[in-house]
Amino acid sequence: MNSAKPQLTLYNTLTRSKAPFQAMDDNNVRLYACGPTVYDFAHIGNGRAAIVFDLLFRLLRHVYGADHVTYVRNITDVDDKINARALRDFPDLPLNEAIRRVTETTAAQYQKDVAALGCLEPNVQPRATDNIDEMQRLIGTLIQRGHAYEAGSEVLFAVDSMPDYGQLSGRNLEDNLAGARIAVDAHKRNPADFVLWKLSSDDEPGWDSPWGRGRPGWHIECSAMSERYLGETFDIHGGGLDLIFPHHENEIAQSRCAHGSHAMANVWMHNGFLMVEGQKMSKSLGNFFTIHQLLETEDFGGRKWPGEVLRLAMLMTHYREPIDFTVKRLEEALTLLEKWERAAGAAQPAPMLAPDLLERLADDLDTPGAIGRIHALILDEGRAADGLALAELMGIGIKREIAVDAAVAEQVAARLAALNAKDFAEADRIRNALAEQGIALMDYKDEQGQRATKWEVKR
Repeated sequence: MNSAKPQLTLYNTLTRSKAPFQAMDDNNVRLYACGPTVYDFAHIGNGRAAIVFDLLFRLLRHVYGADHVTYVRNITDVDDKINARALRDFPDLPLNEAIRRVTETTAAQYQKDVAALGCLEPNVQPRATDNIDEMQRLIGTLIQRGHAYEAGSEVLFAVDSMPDYGQLSGRNLEDNLAGARIAVDAHKRNPADFVLWKLSSDDEPGWDSPWGRGRPGWHIECSAMSERYLGETFDIHGGGLDLIFPHHENEIAQSRCAHGSHAMANVWMHNGFLMVEGQKMSKSLGNFFTIHQLLETEDFGGRKWPGEVLRLAMLMTHYREPIDFTVKRLEEALTLLEKWERAAGAAQPAPMLAPDLLERLADDLDTPGAIGRIHALILDEGRAADGLALAELMGIGIKREIAVDAAVAEQVAARLAALNAKDFAEADRIRNALAEQGIALMDYKDEQGQRATKWEVKR
């Protein structure tokens, strides 16, 4: 790590405190974030998680060097929801073919959507179905060590075999037992035990295993994939607040008990919930929106929203706080971007980002503070290059490409010459041609009283 860079401070859900981040190895910083279950297009809540951990990835790359950070974001492509969607959408196809159609289509759309939100590709994006052997090996180890057992056509994790189960969520075994429907789960030793492997019927996808043809439980997937690509213990594990229990809690249980380790990940980070216009997002309320809808349709607020606007709107709230996702918020983000574009003009991002400009971002991803700093740099301090560099680090797109294009500058100069020659038809022709490229012209008198023109990019 470059000693000139600021110290990162991160909030750890496991310790419920904020502390300086210390990588296990500065030359190999490792980050895992839970990715999509590809049975449907990703909604805007999924988009928030993608943006938050992309931002963390960008910051780690800046501090430690791009070659020294590994970011893994998985794709869950085996799940009962996927099976149900395949049967619904492709009832005439063999199930395996129907599942393939669903997962390939939705996975491809997810990649396109998060790219539009300004997210970099993770270093590795493993699919659950490519890691079945790793899952089976992990399950076998848990059985051998007395942490799992076979019962009722399932392999189950025995939660009471782990004395400190529940540290991440703050739930103890008594909390998990309260209200449990023991009669429904009579084959379990403890009602809180969870599935590692379950048998598949003939019309369900499955893989041969020592416990019969079946498929993995959800939690074992991330334990297996994170171990394969990042090791038994790694630096940071991220995901949405809704994943703390049971998913992340059970990941920790599986991984620690299989490896006999003190930790699965040293730091656990979780982004807050997302509301839509003050209400929980729900299809029944008609306020359930996918990233694709926001980008490509006029279903929300009567217009399409550019990816950079969606990203900025998300980052205007600290990642651990809840977001109320509203049309007003998007309009505010759009207005802010346009102000930056006008003020930045033809400036280019500074080649080096001064360390002091990272102070807010390094403080547990304080994006509201960092956005305020960008605004001040571009509009108040005359340091547009620094502001653009900070925005670029955050993945916030400020469209200046057209404004700095030499060909555009040449057309503007030609129009000015036509005006001075009173060739108004030619001047109008050039103005209209530029307008078609998204360039708005503004004529004014300079300090010497001479005709001049400046321009800006219009969305």
